[in-house]
Amino acid sequence: MTPPMPKSSARPSPARSSPPERVKAILTELEKLGTKKRREEMATRYGIFADKAWGVAMSDMQKLAKRTGRDHELAEALWKTGWYEARMVASMVDDPKQVTPEQMDRWCRDFDNWAICDTVCFKLFDSVPHAFDKVRKWSASREEFTRRAGFALLACMSPEDERAAEKDFIACLPLIEKMATDERNFVKKAVNWALRAVGGRSRKLHTAATAMAQRLADSPDKTARWIGKDALKQLGSPATLKRVERHERA
Repeated sequence: MTPPMPKSSARPSPARSSPPERVKAILTELEKLGTKKRREEMATRYGIFADKAWGVAMSDMQKLAKRTGRDHELAEALWKTGWYEARMVASMVDDPKQVTPEQMDRWCRDFDNWAICDTVCFKLFDSVPHAFDKVRKWSASREEFTRRAGFALLACMSPEDERAAEKDFIACLPLIEKMATDERNFVKKAVNWALRAVGGRSRKLHTAATAMAQRLADSPDKTARWIGKDALKQLGSPATLKRVERHERA
């Protein structure tokens, strides 16, 4: 007689809930974490305007995303809810390997404030293989937050993406100079950010960015002058020079 198989002492792992159930649970938790004070401060203190928001602290969204883990399908479902905090969490749990160019364009069209734009860029899009293509495409857009996304994405990739070639950043410098006269607040700040970030990546890029910043500082256009002068201060700072040397040694 064949002896019975020994019973395993390990408990079976519970079945993972379906995406709609997980979305509902996350939305419920985000709503509980929100406060009226933070929701009001989003606009009055930080200049973040969102039609659907609960006022949740960034630290709470990050903790929730960490607990949730990577899940591309869930990220897409969270994004479709339209809630500001759900979209922030979506950018933190999505898998960059599964993000398509079409998804990047679709999410970018939904950007309606600087915070969601920048967070999606540095939490997700800067790790996507199609990033440089989107820098070129979005920076040419007339839409304020689409253009900002192009330069914010370039800024986010500059210090972090070790896979990117120096020539790719060199090729993006003319985009910065071309759009340096866009006086819209969220665009000019992103253009400035991109110039400073690219210049902090390597000695060659620092030289090229500094020369561009000087040209802009001498420009008759007031927006270009502001970008150039501010960038020159940052590019010449001890912290930036130290970072450039560190990249060179690496």
